[in-house]
Amino acid sequence: MKRKTKLIHGGISGDPHTGAVNVPIYQVSTYKQEEAGVHKGFEYSRTGNPTRHALEELIKDLEGGEAGFAFGSGMAAITAVVMLLDSGDHVIMTDDVYGGTFRVMSKVLNRFGIESTFVDTSNLDNITASMKPNTKMLYLETPTNPLLKITDIEAAVLEAKQHGLLTVVDNTFSTPYWQTPLVQGADIVLHSATKYIGGHSDVVAGLVVVNSNKLAEDLHFIQNSTGGVLGPQDSWLLMRGIKTLGIRMEEHESNTKRIVEFLTGISAIGNVFYPGLESHPNHEIAKKQSRGFGGMVSFDVGSREKADKLLSRLKYFTLAESLGAVESLISVPARMTHASIPAERRAELGITDGLVRISVGLEDAEDLIEDLAQGLR
Repeated sequence: MKRKTKLIHGGISGDPHTGAVNVPIYQVSTYKQEEAGVHKGFEYSRTGNPTRHALEELIKDLEGGEAGFAFGSGMAAITAVVMLLDSGDHVIMTDDVYGGTFRVMSKVLNRFGIESTFVDTSNLDNITASMKPNTKMLYLETPTNPLLKITDIEAAVLEAKQHGLLTVVDNTFSTPYWQTPLVQGADIVLHSATKYIGGHSDVVAGLVVVNSNKLAEDLHFIQNSTGGVLGPQDSWLLMRGIKTLGIRMEEHESNTKRIVEFLTGISAIGNVFYPGLESHPNHEIAKKQSRGFGGMVSFDVGSREKADKLLSRLKYFTLAESLGAVESLISVPARMTHASIPAERRAELGITDGLVRISVGLEDAEDLIEDLAQGLR
């Protein structure tokens, strides 16, 4: 089954009881049992819900895994995955991660004895150098947020397996349409489904897919025990969004390539970060492991003042958190998505006060370029 077909026909199709083309929204909390302990597959909606189950089966098929799980947010998904570890375990994480990921690891989960080290995983030597006797997990974000760094998934997985580590990949920016980390050897893939998978700025959700029955059992136990599940209406919205994921991702990328070409021609912009550029240090790796380069681009205008001037003049780019929606969004990571990272740490990473991140939407590319041009003038 080809990718676009699988987006529509993967997982569970329709409703066999009524012939409905779409899986219904099962807005229900509990289920009648035939006798004590005997039910039809569902007993309580924290444990399992038919609508959520259909979404979980769909994302499982798209990522090529053994089981899927839907959570109430991307951060709930990340937290549940890290809770597979025990107190005293150590995680090696990509340094240029989403600010919320850094925050939960450095300010919440560390209080339960889970240690983390943040390194530039695009250089595999950094992974090896960060190994400890208690290291149990390698957590990759590729492409990264907001500097669009690329880690070689297959090479990193090979290194992790030699040390008995679980490899987790945050696949939010690429989606399973462009990149399938489980096929490349990763153990767990996760998404902030709020972004491209939902695609319409109308749902907050997280998705996880695992590559083994053992991980499926362990993660289901955590999800059921802690309760961060996705509701049926939001599950239904994600399934609806997934149907158009392919054509959306292709159009996002088409628009982004034109905008990147425009941005690289402006001398006043210091750096343009996009893995589709041949000048990107890991362009060839991105080509090898991904079918597309995506719709995210960051660029540096030089200062906070210039960034603010640009933001104040734009018409079609909405200043807002999040990304991956049909409308184009713009943000300043240092004061928005990555404000939770200490200033000195942001400086080390290269997240400057003049760094601007755009999520290119589905508007006409000429309108978007004209908008950026007048704002940058």
